[in-house]
Amino acid sequence: MAAQFNTIAARRILDILDTRTLDEPIIALHGPRSVGKSTLLRMFADARSVDVIELDDPSVRDAVVANSAQAVSGPTPICLDEYQKAPDILDALKARLNREGALAGTAVLTGSTRHDAIPLSAQALTGRLHALTVLPLSQGEIGGSREDLLVELMRDPDRAVSAHPRSTTDRVDYVNRVCAGGFPLALRRTGAARARWFDDYVRLSIQRDAVELARIRQRDLLGVLFERLAGQGAQMYSATAAFAGLEADRKTLDGYVRLLQDLFLIQLLPAWGKTLRSKASKLPKLHVIDSGLAARLLRCSEAKLATLDPTALTEFGNLLETFVVGELRKQVSWLDEPVTLGHWRTNAGPKARDDEVDLVVEYDDGKVLAFEVKASQRVAGSELAGLRKLRDALGHRFVAGVAFSTGERSFTFEDRIHILPIDRLWRSIG
Repeated sequence: MAAQFNTIAARRILDILDTRTLDEPIIALHGPRSVGKSTLLRMFADARSVDVIELDDPSVRDAVVANSAQAVSGPTPICLDEYQKAPDILDALKARLNREGALAGTAVLTGSTRHDAIPLSAQALTGRLHALTVLPLSQGEIGGSREDLLVELMRDPDRAVSAHPRSTTDRVDYVNRVCAGGFPLALRRTGAARARWFDDYVRLSIQRDAVELARIRQRDLLGVLFERLAGQGAQMYSATAAFAGLEADRKTLDGYVRLLQDLFLIQLLPAWGKTLRSKASKLPKLHVIDSGLAARLLRCSEAKLATLDPTALTEFGNLLETFVVGELRKQVSWLDEPVTLGHWRTNAGPKARDDEVDLVVEYDDGKVLAFEVKASQRVAGSELAGLRKLRDALGHRFVAGVAFSTGERSFTFEDRIHILPIDRLWRSIG
């Protein structure tokens, strides 16, 4: 499967980029390091016979910094790779837009940090820069299929469920996919070589990228915090637990958590639907950006997760949720319409069981898709309580609720609540 991946995948985000350049003056491709942003930019530039200005190269960067106006004076689209290395160049782009007007397709940029995390550039292109997030490869991109689950659920839930009534993916395959993740360079490796790649990825992210962005002084502390947060993956974020025993003040540690988000290493999924119930949780849920990276941080190998050890079963369940939520986020990033993402959880009190929904996707018209992830082959009716409560609270706004499982059957359990094998995420109808 993933271990045999050795070609350049066709990226769905490239189609989105081509379309958005017809409307937007400047587009920034943001995402984790080594996710393929530079490759995307080169493909985009080659199709238009323009050069890429690679700001990760010190000599190129020095030349651009010395004369940024000239650097952005060439034919459009201007393609800048890793623009956060020389953020002042955005002022030169702004000056060109001021002179010539905000013409669509003026520039495409890539960056390995969130745009608003770069102080010098935060205000330079307000209202003129459109951000696209590039995430690790999806399972469909790896395997050569074109995922359509979100689109089909909104269009015709019954057809989306019945299109693939049975799955042939077994638990071992799911374990392998979870541990491989979606980073292109990691997918080209196996075993110890892949583990070394993930270790180097963490080290470089913390020792180079984090230092460049925030000039942090306690790199070792940041690394320890990252591992602790990985241990909270697919769980409610608890700063108290993450910070316990660490020798730094709360303000510093909160800043480190934001830094890990700015570098696209973790993501905090916000609580959704807080007005639906007065006792709904307000805490975010934490996920590492990639399930393979999360598995390595937790030292969870394929062999360990394949066992029936209780600890391994719990870890696999959490990693599987991170994997599925990550795949859904990738499909969301390809949608043309904006959506709101979150998780929903009731706060029933110490003597009652909380109900939850792992991912809620709300469209601008108020319609909602809801998803639960189960690591078991069979889903009991009692495990659908969260989806039921959300359906009943939303009424007609609730389009479909899906409980994913490692089982083989796709079917409708009851009104607007469906059971799907996880691999339906990358098995398209068309």
